[in-house]
Amino acid sequence: MKSTSQDQPILVGVGQFCERIGELDYGQRSPVDIAAMAAHAAVDDALGLVRLAPHIDVVATTRTFDDSRGLPAPFGGSRNFPRSVADRLGLKPRLCLWERAGGDTPQTLVNEFCERIARRDARMVLLAGGEAISTVRHLLKQGIRLDWNESPAGDVEDHGPAVGSLITEYNRKHGLLGAPLTYGLLENARRATLGFTREDYMLQMGRLLAPFTKVAAANPYSAFVQTEQAPEQIATGSTRNRLVCDPYLLSMVAKDQVNQGAALLLTSTRVASELGISSERWIYLHGYAQLAEREVMERQDLGASPAARMTAHAAIEQAGIDVTSCKYFDFYSCFPIAVSSIACDGLGLEFEDQRGLTVTGGLPYFGGPGNNYSMHAIAELLGRLRLDRQAYGFIGANGGYLSKHAAGIYSARPAPWHECSSTAMQDQIDALPAPSRAVRPQGPAVIESFTARYEGGQPTAFIAAARMVDDGTRCLATVEGNGALIAALLHGEPIGRRIEVSCQSGGVNTIDQQEVT
Repeated sequence: MKSTSQDQPILVGVGQFCERIGELDYGQRSPVDIAAMAAHAAVDDALGLVRLAPHIDVVATTRTFDDSRGLPAPFGGSRNFPRSVADRLGLKPRLCLWERAGGDTPQTLVNEFCERIARRDARMVLLAGGEAISTVRHLLKQGIRLDWNESPAGDVEDHGPAVGSLITEYNRKHGLLGAPLTYGLLENARRATLGFTREDYMLQMGRLLAPFTKVAAANPYSAFVQTEQAPEQIATGSTRNRLVCDPYLLSMVAKDQVNQGAALLLTSTRVASELGISSERWIYLHGYAQLAEREVMERQDLGASPAARMTAHAAIEQAGIDVTSCKYFDFYSCFPIAVSSIACDGLGLEFEDQRGLTVTGGLPYFGGPGNNYSMHAIAELLGRLRLDRQAYGFIGANGGYLSKHAAGIYSARPAPWHECSSTAMQDQIDALPAPSRAVRPQGPAVIESFTARYEGGQPTAFIAAARMVDDGTRCLATVEGNGALIAALLHGEPIGRRIEVSCQSGGVNTIDQQEVT
């Protein structure tokens, strides 16, 4: 669908907010407060709240970590997050939307509401989100509890957490719980495909992430006071840089202890012209796409993401450019493979590409406000593009376990609007072959990939994805509480090692200590 020139969607306002414990302006703000601060900044950035408030007919927000998990928040929270943000700004939107969980959602929301604006289903849209995890943990340590509960009046289109499909019962009962372990399994599979030793790949991850630290150190919205780090610092374990799980050190993973918020304001060129929003604020979405990957155990290659690659290439192709035309990039960086599988494997970028792979500093160093991180990335990118008006920028957002992907190409260059459908590409992903699952595995198998859980610096569980020798079916198998066996499995190179798998009561597959060779 191509819109008329008067219906072209544009981004006209950006806002970010960060408060650090101990600084003079620290205010123990709630996630809603932080999101509202960023939202106010975004509206002011465009033209000002007084002028624009009557025209904002949609407020949409990302979910906090607590909302995503569906667990009670320590201090409570809003039962209608977008309406709470709207109320703080004095807005009366006809639609409040509370998006599902996922780090892909900021870019997905931009995609969706650019489409709605082009169809004139929305006039002016405010997107926002915020986290206050740092404040919560800080106050709980002091024995202080606040009451952040609120129930604002008004309807909300609540898409729900929608995280259940990412966490299967099969994976759960084999100990493959949470992002670090699942990403660790995928990361080790990628390493094996590339042929790196464990030691060499550790340094490769350090090389990938070291440039991020320089960007974060210069970013005033970083959640932490940062200094630039060398690859060897990132890749070397210590008491301060402990193993989180195999193969990740603490320095390599997203840090969610943040108080950060970001917001964007979207409208059309027609409305912006009517209201007098300067064209110097306008940024166009030239191309976009979004896809969902297969569930982890249904992926043919555990170390690759076809959906991530297809999403990135589709957005670039729709923009009518190639990757060499992009001057700025930001890749969701919760774990190294989230960057390398798209930037390096998908787009062919080098670690030391002078354009850089982040505009914020990344989730391990800038901060990891979860579902809302890429809102910060888009805000940072738009600031650069307003000054560098012929340049193009790429945003790659990721949710789940390389599970959901959204990409956008932005520029201050005017461009006709073309609505993009990812349906045909999604059909391709859904039709990819998936390895058969071993129902009750019993006998020899070969480790395809692995990860290990660490507690107090010691490995307490080993989790393997393995292929049965007799028929090639895949299974998960685990060892827990047997320190000697876990140490033996972690010695040297586990991938390719032959093991004996037994299916126990309750359908849990274990590795038999006596058959490790």
